[in-house]
Amino acid sequence: MNQIVYADFEKVDIRVGTVRDARPLEGVRKPALRLEIDFGPEIGVKKSSAQITVHYTPEELIGRQVAAVVNFPPRQIGKFMSEVLTLGFPDAEGAVVLIAPSKPVPNGGKLF
Repeated sequence: MNQIVYADFEKVDIRVGTVRDARPLEGVRKPALRLEIDFGPEIGVKKSSAQITVHYTPEELIGRQVAAVVNFPPRQIGKFMSEVLTLGFPDAEGAVVLIAPSKPVPNGGKLF
């Protein structure tokens, strides 16, 4: 495993936000959801494409807090521009399980 120094970790800006809207993402090869996530006043609302349809429906995501990398460049996913990378871990079959705080925290909080 490659080791990094703390300064490398500091370059990745991981923040918490609350999902304001979630719906199926049309025109993509793999099933995905289009998320609008509120990261608070400093960062605002950002869009994300997430392949999380195995474990999550759009309805159950609204109001849920998630973690995302907010300082990657935007990425085109089909006709959709994804602005942040929503984070999760693979389950035993490789489907994404989202990362979230165990208690509510203010939107925009930075992971440290």
